[in-house]
Amino acid sequence: MTRTDWAMLRRVLRVPCITLVALVALLAINVALGATLPFRNVWIVEAGVAACMVAIVLLVSMDLLDETPLIRLFSSIGFFWLLIMFGMILTDYLYR
Repeated sequence: MTRTDWAMLRRVLRVPCITLVALVALLAINVALGATLPFRNVWIVEAGVAACMVAIVLLVSMDLLDETPLIRLFSSIGFFWLLIMFGMILTDYLYR
């Protein structure tokens, strides 16, 4: 491979590699918080970390940063309905 091929490969793989490292780091933080339980309401911090992970997946893996505003709108509406569905399932399990 030539130098230009290596440069192009680095340029193409930069964002996926940074995304992978960020998601693994956030997962490690979430696991460490869940295993040690450093304070009483640690679930609030864990939910925030999980929300950051979801935002990274939505913005980077689904390429929403480069899409038109209409596609961003419909993807956020779809994600909102997905949250409602998970919330309904969670309340069903919690109150049975």
